[in-house]
Amino acid sequence: MSGALLARALRDPASVVALNAAGWTGLLAAARAEQLIGTLAHLVAGLAIPGAARRILADARAAVEQGRQAALWEAEMARRALAGTDMPVVLLKGTAFVASGLSAGVGRQIGDLDILVPRDRIDEAEAALIAAGWEWVKPDPYDDDYYRRWMHELPPLIHRERDRMIDVHHTILPLTARITPDAGALIASAQRLDNDLFVLLPEAMLVHAAAHLFADGDLSGGLRNLWDIHCLLDEFGDAAFDARLAACAGHHGLSHEVGRAVRLSAALFGSGADLAVADRLYVHRLLARDGWGRPTRKLTEFAFYLRGHWLRMPPFMLARHLWTKWRKGHSPA
Repeated sequence: MSGALLARALRDPASVVALNAAGWTGLLAAARAEQLIGTLAHLVAGLAIPGAARRILADARAAVEQGRQAALWEAEMARRALAGTDMPVVLLKGTAFVASGLSAGVGRQIGDLDILVPRDRIDEAEAALIAAGWEWVKPDPYDDDYYRRWMHELPPLIHRERDRMIDVHHTILPLTARITPDAGALIASAQRLDNDLFVLLPEAMLVHAAAHLFADGDLSGGLRNLWDIHCLLDEFGDAAFDARLAACAGHHGLSHEVGRAVRLSAALFGSGADLAVADRLYVHRLLARDGWGRPTRKLTEFAFYLRGHWLRMPPFMLARHLWTKWRKGHSPA
């Protein structure tokens, strides 16, 4: 399976030298599907690999560099738009990694700009962004109301000229979720960068990544998120960091999720770890790609889709939400 092939290549880049043509097809297809091809390109740079693969990976390195510059520029545009509010604007996910110069940002493909602002100032942030050229993406009244009442972020916004999306968070998990992280503490402890934007502390970055991976959603794109976690552990992991991580996870009610993230990171990208049966189900889901990089194990995927919604909201709300989305023609596949 190409998912396992990709995990091995990330763990041991030199392993790609022995791949045949079918192996390279599976590896590159899986890396594209998991948005890890830029990371792979950086890891195998300089190795003796086939010419066709080398050209594809060179293009990937160029693309992620362009994406890095675009992400940093979009963050600067958001900073300028929100400068008049004098509120802390905390970068999240991929943009935070590259803005901080972290190893998790090397080769990282970045899509939307994700920021965190205080919940009691979310309307002010939205108004400032709209005045600066961002527009609503969700025209459907149900979707708009769902985001504003129950989600951890505003409905997505897109800039009318740059065609770039921004997700404005006021916390890191939906308001309906069973776990309620302390967003105020995340913002209060954030570090200011030289450009006056902020990023979470490294241990809080890891807690956020674990929350996103295991407490919110269906693990789609999970291998990239787990690689982020591995990079943070590899860059900061020592006894002092481990203690801060445990304290941070405990404060936000995410000790279970962070523990699983650490185990799976070690199992897939590190020196190995003893995995419980439940952990192995997550690995089964994370590596579900065939030799062409296509998703497999549809039943497992659907089970995690339902699990993600179950974690997000109480049963009655979940049933009503799924019924509404079904009537609107939504399909999880």
